[in-house]
Amino acid sequence: MAAMARAMDAYEKLEKVGEGTYGKVYKAREKATGKIVALKKTRLPEDEEGVPSTTLREVSLLRMLSFDPHIVRLLDLKQGQNKEGKTVLYLIFEYMDTDLKKFIRSFRANQEMIPSKTVKILMYQLCKGVAFCHGRGVLHRDLKPHNLLMDRKTMMLKIADLGLSRAFTIPLKKYTHEILTLWYRAPEVLLGATHYSTPVDIWSVGCIFAELVTTQALFPGDSELQQLLHIFRLLGTPNEEVWPGISKLPNWHEYPQWGPKKLSSVIQNLDADGIDLLSNMLQYEPSKRISAKKAMEHPYFDDVDKAHF
Repeated sequence: MAAMARAMDAYEKLEKVGEGTYGKVYKAREKATGKIVALKKTRLPEDEEGVPSTTLREVSLLRMLSFDPHIVRLLDLKQGQNKEGKTVLYLIFEYMDTDLKKFIRSFRANQEMIPSKTVKILMYQLCKGVAFCHGRGVLHRDLKPHNLLMDRKTMMLKIADLGLSRAFTIPLKKYTHEILTLWYRAPEVLLGATHYSTPVDIWSVGCIFAELVTTQALFPGDSELQQLLHIFRLLGTPNEEVWPGISKLPNWHEYPQWGPKKLSSVIQNLDADGIDLLSNMLQYEPSKRISAKKAMEHPYFDDVDKAHF
């Protein structure tokens, strides 16, 4: 306990800013420098002595990914005991003043649209951060506006909550699919696929793109079935022709038959290039979805000052 107290003496907790899947998050000040940081307090599995190797692997992964300007930076790691004598880890991250969920909500509350230039700048950074993760063999698997931190002054965007990402190796491991927030969850995961890869993140990026443009969630389902029906109503009910192998997926049933709608009819105020990029992200067949790296080269981003980001 004393060691933990000493380790954490360097920081003064200012306020609790959130409760993640893995523990509490605090805004804190580093006493020596006055620097504001985010402290993420993580309880470790009960049965482990010391820090489990999976956690250490994850931390080293976060450290590696931290080098990208669009991944939230892990500054430090402190270990100690809580009052019950359980091992606690504090991950110390750079602090960002808002997230994309709050940002979108502030526009929606004022019944305003996010300027198209802003949407484009945020999307470019998101694609860049995702491309960086994928290029290093890391899936995020839980991309959503809440996990995208922002600095309102500079419009800098950073991906957070990579806690769930496991480095994937070829052949792809079997994943449990209980993880993603429903609204941004790819159809292959909803349909029970256990072997999936980087396209699951691209689907989420597409859903976030549409939400930035309209300030409304594209597919706001409240159950796995409702989620699928939302998707089918817009993109058409898929079949073996558009997505070979779909009927073999564990959760596939006979679904109501809808024809596809034009994306531009639902997502107004997005230009033709934007609609093209979005439709490339929301392809049913995972292998047909655009990669994050290719997305960065899409004509939609031609007028972004890429050197700046």
